[in-house]
Amino acid sequence: MTSTATNFSDVTRLVELAANLQTSQRADIYQAVASLYRTQGALLSDRERALMRDILHRLTSDVEMAIRIATAEKIADDPEAPLDLILFLVNDRIEVARPVVLRSRRLSDDELLKFIAEADVARQALCAERPHIGEPVTEVLARSDAEPVLVALVRNVTARIATTGFAVLVDKSKAISGLQEPLAHRPDLPPALATRMCEWVSDALKSQVVRRHQAGSGALSQAIDHGRQSIQSAPPADAADNSRKLIEKLAAAGQLKPGFLLRVLQQGQLDLFELAFARLLQLDYQRIRRVLYEEGPRTVALACRAVGIDRCVFPTVYNLSRQARRIHPLLRPDDRGDVEAIFNTYSKAEALARLQSW
Repeated sequence: MTSTATNFSDVTRLVELAANLQTSQRADIYQAVASLYRTQGALLSDRERALMRDILHRLTSDVEMAIRIATAEKIADDPEAPLDLILFLVNDRIEVARPVVLRSRRLSDDELLKFIAEADVARQALCAERPHIGEPVTEVLARSDAEPVLVALVRNVTARIATTGFAVLVDKSKAISGLQEPLAHRPDLPPALATRMCEWVSDALKSQVVRRHQAGSGALSQAIDHGRQSIQSAPPADAADNSRKLIEKLAAAGQLKPGFLLRVLQQGQLDLFELAFARLLQLDYQRIRRVLYEEGPRTVALACRAVGIDRCVFPTVYNLSRQARRIHPLLRPDDRGDVEAIFNTYSKAEALARLQSW
């Protein structure tokens, strides 16, 4: 009884504070409420939980995006976080929802299916990016009519897709050319469906499909080889030329900023993202690819810190860039500690110097 009374007293006090605070103070209350909800959720009554959700809802528009994202990052990694708090956050702006949808262990396949049924295209695409989603979820996502959802699903190399799901995706690839290349490079694409794709894909892609799926048990090793080659190879000369001209034009105008990197990355323009990142860091193209894909999360964190990308946005950069290159974006607990240390320890200039001497 004492615990419940204490909780109710805390909640009531927070409600009163939230109603009377100036805008500048509301961020502190938002974080306090989210923290109390996360740690005491199991002890709260239905009324208290409803009050706390109401506080968060009222404060959301007055709290900076960076603070809401940072809160979501903490809650995403808490396996005991209340499910209703998780569901509240996934309905915030997509930047806030991202870490929770991608990482929260509270979202089972059953919960994801309920969420997908009501979610918009952007959130369905996030679900499609989530590591290790099971066949019930991929089956539903494969039947989407939204290209961003389908492409995200096919590029998610950890997603478990049944033969029936692959059949739907292969059929959709007739009309959606953006599905053809990532489908052709999936080692788990059934050979019969790969053969079917050869009826409508380009000659170059057809040759790759035939080579890959004639290899039988060697398909997985071929996929790994292709991933390495895609990291090491430069973009086509014409495309790289146009991209470099755009980047130099933006740099000359003072418009080449972290926001540009995030925008082109979220749009799937990976070569433009890599060239722009290289320009901001004054690194050559091959070096930026090693930084992003071969040397682990520490160098990615240094690169983000050096160009002024916020800590709370680091997971977005790390996950999207690696998924686009078909590399599983695994961050171990030690890696997370290293990333935190880099953002807390180094200034932008120090991070750049450290990166250039790596």
